[in-house]
Amino acid sequence: MNQHSSPSQRVAVIGGGPAGLMAAEVLAAGGVQVDVYDAMASSGRKFLLAGKGGMNITHSEDLSAFRSRYRERETQVARWLADFDPQAVRAWIHGLGIDTFVGSSGRVFPTDMKAAPLLRAWLHRLREAGVRFHMRHRWLGWQDGQLRFATPEGELLLEAGATVLALGGGSWARLGSDGAWAGILAGRGVQVAALRPANCGFELDWSAHFRERHAGAPLSTVAIAWQDPDGALQRRQGQFVVTETGIEGSLVYALSAPLREQIARTGSATIWLDLLPDLDAARVAAEVARPRGSRSLSSHLGGRLGIKGVKAGLLHECLSKEEYADSARLAAALKALPLVLRRTRPLDEAISSAGGVRFEDLAEDGAMLRALPGVFVAGEMLDWEAPTGGYLLTACFGSGRAAGRAALDWLSRRN
Repeated sequence: MNQHSSPSQRVAVIGGGPAGLMAAEVLAAGGVQVDVYDAMASSGRKFLLAGKGGMNITHSEDLSAFRSRYRERETQVARWLADFDPQAVRAWIHGLGIDTFVGSSGRVFPTDMKAAPLLRAWLHRLREAGVRFHMRHRWLGWQDGQLRFATPEGELLLEAGATVLALGGGSWARLGSDGAWAGILAGRGVQVAALRPANCGFELDWSAHFRERHAGAPLSTVAIAWQDPDGALQRRQGQFVVTETGIEGSLVYALSAPLREQIARTGSATIWLDLLPDLDAARVAAEVARPRGSRSLSSHLGGRLGIKGVKAGLLHECLSKEEYADSARLAAALKALPLVLRRTRPLDEAISSAGGVRFEDLAEDGAMLRALPGVFVAGEMLDWEAPTGGYLLTACFGSGRAAGRAALDWLSRRN
């Protein structure tokens, strides 16, 4: 670090993703020297990749509904949102010279749908504010009270007045979020809940025939029902994709937390797939029972109800010949076809991760580790999760701001 500024007034931000960059912005505005360290060759790798399909920044829904997306961590995340809610996120982006719009689903996007212009503008503003970036610096922990890094030139030891850790979760390791920090912190007495896949796909035991014919096929306009821990039936409509190993896609991701937890409790999770969510059960039963003359049952279902392709394949995959031939049981299956989910897909394939540093291990400021004074944690490293739709990114922004403010307060009390 720069030898012309006192180590006590320098802050090391480790991790150049959204949470780390937001912490750096707050810290630089507070008048301290900020150095950002990242193991990758450039900042925001996962941020950029996530934006390739359209950069979903936040969501426009009512704030109470927005907060509820964080489930059991709603109270903790609400503190971040109180300072930096979705409207504040949009205003901040506009301040970078990037316009936004609200899509038909309520999701908020940059006008050009891209992440790269936003990241470029942000990094430029941070550099103008004096933030310094050190790439290919992989954090290895501490040695004799100093931060230890592996760099292309060899190991490096650095002093800092405070440290913000924003190293991401455990998914997409190739982009830097490999979860290696969990063992380092656990070794220092920090409670770390095991990292688990979130916004993930699930595995089913498809037959080879079904897998070969239908892997990659989309299921649009369907609904999934599942039982919550209290036994109540929940339901959500959307779309997803059949894969070689199971199912994935937006509807599946939205349900991944309760389904993952059910698999952990019982060894599997059953969902009921409604292939015709826009038709009620009586209408479906009437169409199935309608006389079909010389037509095959498959042709009849295709002509009367649009059941063909992967939807027809699912019926043959999940029903016995006897069930398929019984009009009442077939009609019931069209509205509630049971699928047994066996496992989540691996953590590294997930969009995000659950688990991480327990909030109970944080000081009253909600960011500093009790076991490691002067060390603050932000972003996906903390034990919370959220569905896709802008909720992940908004909370990472808010968490980074909270960590930056807490570090400033801690430094001011010490000096």
